[in-house]
Amino acid sequence: MKYRTGSALVVLGVILVVVLIAAAMMFSWYLAGYNKAIRLEEEARAAWANVDSALQRRMDLIPNLVETVKGYAAHERELFEHIADARTKYFQTDNVDSKIEAANEVGALLSRLLMLQEQYPDLKANQNFLALQDSLEGTENRINVERIRYNNAVKNLNIYTREFFGSFFCRRAGVEPMELFEAAPEAAQPPTVDFGQRGS
Repeated sequence: MKYRTGSALVVLGVILVVVLIAAAMMFSWYLAGYNKAIRLEEEARAAWANVDSALQRRMDLIPNLVETVKGYAAHERELFEHIADARTKYFQTDNVDSKIEAANEVGALLSRLLMLQEQYPDLKANQNFLALQDSLEGTENRINVERIRYNNAVKNLNIYTREFFGSFFCRRAGVEPMELFEAAPEAAQPPTVDFGQRGS
């Protein structure tokens, strides 16, 4: 009888150890998946912060650029107003999707603004304009680099949110897919500026 009791205790002990090991492995698996969801979201947010910083640098250059151009093309009031509105829209939102939309709008309008130099040779030779244009070009390069990094981070996050187990962990962590920062469709087209309505 003692032998049977001892054997039963050994079997129970082995079962308990196996259950504890399985529970520890399950907990470790759950923790790894949960933490991956959080990590991917934080990487995407950090990448967006870098994009946002570069975009704010662009926004800071705009007022000086507009003022310089105004000296040569004051009648382009509508363009200046659109740029101001898009810039204001960018700063008035904390939503990434809305910021992307406003940034794309500003980019398209800036392209039109820079095209004015082809119509005004004196503007093209203005040293202040040239310096601002160089600064803007460097900023645009930085934006492109940071946008690529952001899109890569978002792509990794979005893939994980759609995977079978990834979607489970993302729901548990409250992590949702994020929007890619794609160039506006009009960015693929060369900017056009209508000078037919110029005032005196």
